[in-house]
Amino acid sequence: MTGTESKAFRIGPIRPPSEADSLLLQVTRGCTWNKCKFCQLYRHTTFKAYSADSIKADIDNMKYLSDIVKSYRHEGKWDIEGLNSRLAELEYDEQESFYMLANWHIKGTGSVFLQDGNTTVLKDGRLSDVLIYLREAFPEIKRITSYGRAQNLAKTSAEEFAELKAAGLDRIHSGYESGSDEVLRLINKGVTQAEEITAGKNIKAGGIELSVYFMPGVGGRDLTRENAEGMTHVINEVNPDFIRIRTSAVKPGTGLDEDLKNGTYFICSEDDKVREIRYLIDNSYNIDTVLASDHILNLLQHVEGSLRYDKEKMLDIIDSYLEMDEYDKRLFQAARRTLGILKPEYIDRLSPAEYGRIKTMVDMSSDRYEWDMILNGIISNYI
Repeated sequence: MTGTESKAFRIGPIRPPSEADSLLLQVTRGCTWNKCKFCQLYRHTTFKAYSADSIKADIDNMKYLSDIVKSYRHEGKWDIEGLNSRLAELEYDEQESFYMLANWHIKGTGSVFLQDGNTTVLKDGRLSDVLIYLREAFPEIKRITSYGRAQNLAKTSAEEFAELKAAGLDRIHSGYESGSDEVLRLINKGVTQAEEITAGKNIKAGGIELSVYFMPGVGGRDLTRENAEGMTHVINEVNPDFIRIRTSAVKPGTGLDEDLKNGTYFICSEDDKVREIRYLIDNSYNIDTVLASDHILNLLQHVEGSLRYDKEKMLDIIDSYLEMDEYDKRLFQAARRTLGILKPEYIDRLSPAEYGRIKTMVDMSSDRYEWDMILNGIISNYI
């Protein structure tokens, strides 16, 4: 606070969309692997695992600021004006921390997300120690979640996951991206299908929820079938609680971008990516996984639901799209990627000026691969 030692705490750069309203606690910085060809987020960041004492000091700062935030709640109502005034009085480095805690209390989600890219790398009881300390400081916590790299997770036993569960870890997010060994090698993921399956089974056996990520299209045009089949096999073997769709986009400056420029990699069409999702849905058997499409990268973001109970509903949506006239599909793709409309039928809601812009965009490109590249250029700005 002003004139005293700062009460700010570390906040990392990313979290899953499902953790948008979570309190963020950074226990590591960067990524232990940092070589995936689709990603450059941590490319210039050296990995660091913070000490338990350092993390606890951040939790103490969280608790200090939290108590101040809660003093602005009276008779069940928040004094928003008072909170904003207090925020303005803080030093610059404290404002983000205070704002996050205020938002966390007001939203009332009770969820906490541990950052950065591979927090489960903390061993020798450090992560359990931190989890226990965090829950003691904030008894109102309802859920604690974390990222975890599949290769490291595969080296952790079900008994060790059970210990983390007992200490307070409820869910692990893991970016599998693909379940195909060919695709995993192509994108330099540094993990195998077998390791993904081992990691997933051990997490589930330890009583922790598992949320895995799938990138339709990341194998490019040449491995689109393998990408779909490999991921489907992993999902059927593991039965994760969630599979979250993150449609692939090649971002400038990444390894895949270099391959694209060298002519050794060709991006998928939007339809190829949709077909990969369709294959996964259609070929999932006797599992309770929920397919979540919680990212703007996904063309058909409204395709989501239980792979056990909502399969036909999701397939109907996909098939309705795939059966559209090619020109109408392009109109929707353009509107989705530039205007953010959710469904093909929403084209009719566009203003004449908006419709004219997307029609011009479609009419200017007759070559199919050129069109795919145009769309990739647009959505690569989303990540």
